[in-house]
Amino acid sequence: MNKIDQLTVDTIRLLSADAIEKAKSGHPGLPLGAAPMAYTLWAKHMKHNPKNSKWQDRDRFVLSAGHGSMLEYSLLSLFGYGLTMEDLKNFRQLGSLTPGHPEYGHTNGVEVTTGPLGQGIANAVGMAIAETHLAAKFNTKEHAIVDHYTYAISGDGCLMEGISGEAASLAGTLGLGKLILMYDSNNITIEGDTNIAFREDVAKRFDAYGWQVLRVEDGNDMEAISKAIETAKLELNKPSLIEIKTIIGFSCAKKQGTASAHGEALGEANIVEMKNCLGWNLDPFTVPTEVTKHMENITSALGEKEAAWNTLYAQYSQKNPQLAKEYEAWQSGELSVDLLDLPEMWKFEGKAATRSSSGDIINILAKHVPSLVGGSADLAPSNKTYMKGRGDFSMEDRTGSNLHFGVREHAMAAIANGIYVHGGLKIFVSTFFVFADYMKGAMRLSSLMNLPVVYVLTHDSIAVGEDGPTHEPIEHLASLRSLPNFNVFRPADSKETAAGWYAAMTSKSTPTALILTRQNLPLYEETSTEALKGAYVLKTYEEQGKNPDIILMASGSEVEFIYEGAKLLNQQGIKARVVSMPCIDIFETQSKEYKESILPSSVRTRLAVEAGSSFGWHKYVGLDGDTICIDRFGASAPAEALFKEFGFTTENVVAKALKLLGK
Repeated sequence: MNKIDQLTVDTIRLLSADAIEKAKSGHPGLPLGAAPMAYTLWAKHMKHNPKNSKWQDRDRFVLSAGHGSMLEYSLLSLFGYGLTMEDLKNFRQLGSLTPGHPEYGHTNGVEVTTGPLGQGIANAVGMAIAETHLAAKFNTKEHAIVDHYTYAISGDGCLMEGISGEAASLAGTLGLGKLILMYDSNNITIEGDTNIAFREDVAKRFDAYGWQVLRVEDGNDMEAISKAIETAKLELNKPSLIEIKTIIGFSCAKKQGTASAHGEALGEANIVEMKNCLGWNLDPFTVPTEVTKHMENITSALGEKEAAWNTLYAQYSQKNPQLAKEYEAWQSGELSVDLLDLPEMWKFEGKAATRSSSGDIINILAKHVPSLVGGSADLAPSNKTYMKGRGDFSMEDRTGSNLHFGVREHAMAAIANGIYVHGGLKIFVSTFFVFADYMKGAMRLSSLMNLPVVYVLTHDSIAVGEDGPTHEPIEHLASLRSLPNFNVFRPADSKETAAGWYAAMTSKSTPTALILTRQNLPLYEETSTEALKGAYVLKTYEEQGKNPDIILMASGSEVEFIYEGAKLLNQQGIKARVVSMPCIDIFETQSKEYKESILPSSVRTRLAVEAGSSFGWHKYVGLDGDTICIDRFGASAPAEALFKEFGFTTENVVAKALKLLGK
């Protein structure tokens, strides 16, 4: 590499160090050590266009080690993605475009939100899956309009997290040859040398996963790094790991190679010494004129890559107009059919488990939403998530829409995030509700990134029965409902299940969890698309113009108990209102007037029934109301016995209601 390359790398290092020093907060170690690999990738190999960060056939870049965010911000600034020197000076400050960790949708050019270690590796696997599926669907022999790589940079910490092992194992199984992971291997974490907790041979582990493993001995050798990337790109049947040996905090003599370089500002004196070492005599936040000109030349050439693709796509469109039309529809994310107008979407008969109703709906959607992909963590027969006639995605067949994640819940959810941010596909994933705990980190990031990923979570409540308390979700509804920007939809019957799927599929920026039963539930004549409001009056015995004596509210399977309980209360002259609340999150977005019409504040006698934690229900029942919930772990027994044991019966609803009414 020539002098201008070295000068640019040093510019990246010093911009990063200056920003962290000004903020008195941040992680300088990774930017100083990994700058050569990142610059080599972005300048010499990566296909991207700073003038259009959403170009569909760009290579994707993920900084899995998101704490090193100043590395990415320095690159984005130098490559012309719109980050100014003022933005870099405002690193980690309120309202800035340079937050502590990269945030999708906030900073132009950031492909995915990272920070929790290992997530980015799984996100990258999702992006690579999306690329191969779209390529298989839309490319022709003459025109490869989907043809790009996914790159990620990770550190030792990412590879310690279990999620990275889950994701890497699946990537090897699927043979994702256009996935390249650059491993910033510096043997340092916050607590010191990795020897204290991480002695494994990462290269052997990835070789066992089915990856091509390459190694660069000197992280400052840009020529060797470049050759390794070229070699990685040639292997199309295996993902590639490039282990690059670096020195954390390189060029800061008093801190390099130590844990103190990881997560604290270097200090003014150390930066002065560092600049002397690098022969740097410019003021902070200064880019040398030579580097500015050099970057202008690079970005101009990068723009030509998209121009060439645009020409290719124009030829493709002319020769394959129907395919091009479909490709653009997939990329838009818009549904080609109004699901409200699909009769089969809403037509059901008799009792059914909501997981089974969901399975029927998934197969209806599979016929009308060709961009829909999804799968389960090895539970598709139980979750009812298999799309008939849509094939299985594998190393041998990239056209399949059914994804098989194996028993890898955490990676599955993070991979789903990666598939969605890639663009062009709609995605659902599934497991038993109790295992949402394993996915929580990635589900939280779905919310943070405003990604409408669909989570199909079956086998809810103590009705799981004989499997016992390890498999019976108790606190999970409250936990997921506490997530900002996350809809938890627990339907009472098949029609409400359809409403949940409709809400999930038409959501633009909110993920949805569909909480579904294993046991059969009644089909109510009164259920309707009113469920899309989150809560509605399912049945009422109140007299015209008068308030009810009591409001009974529930979600999911427990709606049956309040529905039947209201009938019995009416026989005793007590007028009850039955409120189905399939989605509290959506209900909370309704107008004050609508909420008052469903739960009038003048009616203080209220009873909520749900086979889960009572946490959160007190907001709706108030000081004068009560709950029938479960605030302890369940037990192993048939579901019917457990419901009776814990008070989930029509008789108990009536008894509680009468007690509240003082009768």
